Amino acid sequence: MAHTPVNHPLRPIYRIVGFVVGAYLVAFGIIGFISTSSEAFTGPGVRALGQGSNVLWSIISLALGALVILATVVGRNIDAAVDQYLGWALLVLGSYSLCVLRTDEVNFFGFTMSTVIVTYLAGLLLITVSLYSKTAPQSQTGAPRQVREGRTA
Repeated sequence: MAHTPVNHPLRPIYRIVGFVVGAYLVAFGIIGFISTSSEAFTGPGVRALGQGSNVLWSIISLALGALVILATVVGRNIDAAVDQYLGWALLVLGSYSLCVLRTDEVNFFGFTMSTVIVTYLAGLLLITVSLYSKTAPQSQTGAPRQVREGRTA
């Protein structure tokens, strides 16, 4: 039986990690938008923070980062759901971009290999954060693992 931890003791740290990932996406989106504002909407674009970007990817990363930050600030398990879905979306987007990396016609986001790697890392971090940041009232949670296994500490 699968079990996702509820009220994990390191939940505040995981929320901070989610916030940092969102802040990085926002910063990358702003810097990318500023540096690509005179370029085409899609296409190869330019490099921002060592990654390939164009106006479309800058806007998308800015929106995704703002959504992650908003969900983290709101909390109440909304952050767990948003981080999970956006993490998987970033993995799918990174996989698509990896497939079309060497083509100019369908590389709409102007990704480079470094952008694919950072997108994968951001997606995996958000998925991990979503697994450990759920909360529930104490009456609805089970006994701690040590008690379930018959250990005292």
